[in-house]
Amino acid sequence: MSAIRITIGEVEVTAELNESPTARRILESLPIEGSANVWGEEIYFDIPVHIDEAPDAVTEVEVGTLAYWPVGPAFCIFFGPTPVSTGPRPRAYSPVNVFGRIVGDTEALKSVQDGAPIRVEALPDI
Repeated sequence: MSAIRITIGEVEVTAELNESPTARRILESLPIEGSANVWGEEIYFDIPVHIDEAPDAVTEVEVGTLAYWPVGPAFCIFFGPTPVSTGPRPRAYSPVNVFGRIVGDTEALKSVQDGAPIRVEALPDI
């Protein structure tokens, strides 16, 4: 399993990627930098990776989920309800390809402001 570091302004989290084709494509494209967009309790940013919607794409995810939004194309970090959620679980605007999850607590992500610089980089395999 591959690991990545996500730095958004002063906030830093690590995440583990799953074995999906989406995860492999994103890992191959790292490092990626951009500007954070905050939508409810989701942070997303445009990335220069184009991947089709996966057959197992979903709209409702768990807190801490990393997903790729094919419509964006965008890298998404879900840490709570979004404006389209119908309960406490995060919900994407439209189907996303889940490719990983945050390791540990996501609470610090609540302090991220719209427009914060974001960088995603691969961590060495252990």
